[in-house]
Amino acid sequence: AMIRGEIARSCARFASDNPPPADLCPPSAATRHATPVALVRDYYASIAARDYGRAYKLWSGEGQASGKSLEAFARGFAETATVEVEPGAPSAPEGAAGSTYVTVPVTVRATTRDGERQRFVGDYVLRRVNNVPGASASQLDWRIYSASLRAAR
Repeated sequence: AMIRGEIARSCARFASDNPPPADLCPPSAATRHATPVALVRDYYASIAARDYGRAYKLWSGEGQASGKSLEAFARGFAETATVEVEPGAPSAPEGAAGSTYVTVPVTVRATTRDGERQRFVGDYVLRRVNNVPGASASQLDWRIYSASLRAAR
């Protein structure tokens, strides 16, 4: 317990826009997605670690906003050997109907299992519910609302 406490204390010292590797510091409810950029980094760290269940749940509706089942989501990364993300500067927050939305531009670099290098560019739209009565802890945290990525050279 003492060691776990020391790890948690150390992990909490990382800035939310520069998170530690996911395998060193498991996310906590208090610091997991302090910013939209932190969520995007967490999403790709989960994919890189092949923790597709965790990545899937970073989508709104416990993964439903991805438009896929967990199994189909995981199959989409079956040939991915490595992946990394370079998030850009997020947009200014926009509010609508009790929610806040932020767009995060990204460049994603991946390598397939057969060595093919891939590059994608696009945007993630993140959403969180404002502090409204009845909102769950998950709804109050940033979640991926939608994504638009395309292959780039």
